[in-house]
Amino acid sequence: MNKMVRYGVFLLVVAFLAYHSVYFKKLDEVKAGTTSFNAKKYAADFWAKKLMPALAKSTDTGQLLSLLRTDKDKAFKEHAHALGIGNIKYFLIKGTGKVTEVQENQVLIRLESENEKPEMRLATEYVFGNAVRDASGTIDINEFSNSMDFNNVSAEINKIIREKVIPPFKSKVRTGDVIEFAGAIELNQEHLKLNNIEIIPISLTIKEL
Repeated sequence: MNKMVRYGVFLLVVAFLAYHSVYFKKLDEVKAGTTSFNAKKYAADFWAKKLMPALAKSTDTGQLLSLLRTDKDKAFKEHAHALGIGNIKYFLIKGTGKVTEVQENQVLIRLESENEKPEMRLATEYVFGNAVRDASGTIDINEFSNSMDFNNVSAEINKIIREKVIPPFKSKVRTGDVIEFAGAIELNQEHLKLNNIEIIPISLTIKEL
């Protein structure tokens, strides 16, 4: 009999704990919780309040390339940003270049600087990745509760570039134009390649001659 009583008490305890460890939410409450972060608004604020001011401190492209050739470690230490551990780093750059060719998905430019005059590519169609989000070093990953929100910010920043930065430039740019640009580039510190660098544009201006 005592064994039966103990077994009954055990079942009651298990039932009590199970009841208080499980709870239910309405579906609309769950959806509301997952959509509270507004990536579009965050991206717009980041663009205006952090990224644009950071452009004033961006690195001259020619000087950066010269430093990368002579002292790679110093160049990455002083000018690169990345939020994770690894060889991929991002740089915020600015410069002047002459358009050598306007292609469907990119614009080729010849950099105009004292020491470095390489040909580089301005992306004008396929803008993706985290280069612009991370290049300035002004975004704080601790502001985000999950990686999805963080990645959505990148998508919204890239959308601003595709919809607001590139179209007015692409509609007017011609071979031979001299342009002023600011943007972000991605480089691999371990396997550094300085030819054919792609620039994700943030600001594009065709200079009046």
